Amino acid sequence: MDLEMAGGPAIGNEDIGRVGEAAAGLVGRPVLCVGTDLVDVDEMRATLARQPRFAARVFTPAERAYCEIPDDSAERYAVRFAAKEAALKALGVGLTGSVLTEIEVLHTPSGSPALQLTGRAAALAEKAGVRSWLVTLTHSRSLAHAFVAGLPG
Repeated sequence: MDLEMAGGPAIGNEDIGRVGEAAAGLVGRPVLCVGTDLVDVDEMRATLARQPRFAARVFTPAERAYCEIPDDSAERYAVRFAAKEAALKALGVGLTGSVLTEIEVLHTPSGSPALQLTGRAAALAEKAGVRSWLVTLTHSRSLAHAFVAGLPG
């Protein structure tokens, strides 16, 4: 599997040490909530083909622009869908808890993925005390996985 680093190429084993060093800075930080989700890339591909308006209903314009760059955008869409669902799980609600375009997967200047919440999603996070998120995205040709952790600051 490749770990998708926003704005950059997938990282391999040679980069694991760098990721481990970054993760070490998180030790001891309080975590308010966590969520995870796994999406089948072939199912996402089929959904995108079967429902032409699906991408516009679920993903922001910036997310769609990022996802449509490669020849096969299903992996990028699938991992972003997983992140949105993981965030809603962390907040204790399901897919009906917020409009999915209110949760946007974007990229920090360092290239790591991040979440930006607006509307009802932001209100749910505020109520839970979540001020920032840790986000990990990874995907292969067949599976996309996201893990999120809500932090108080």
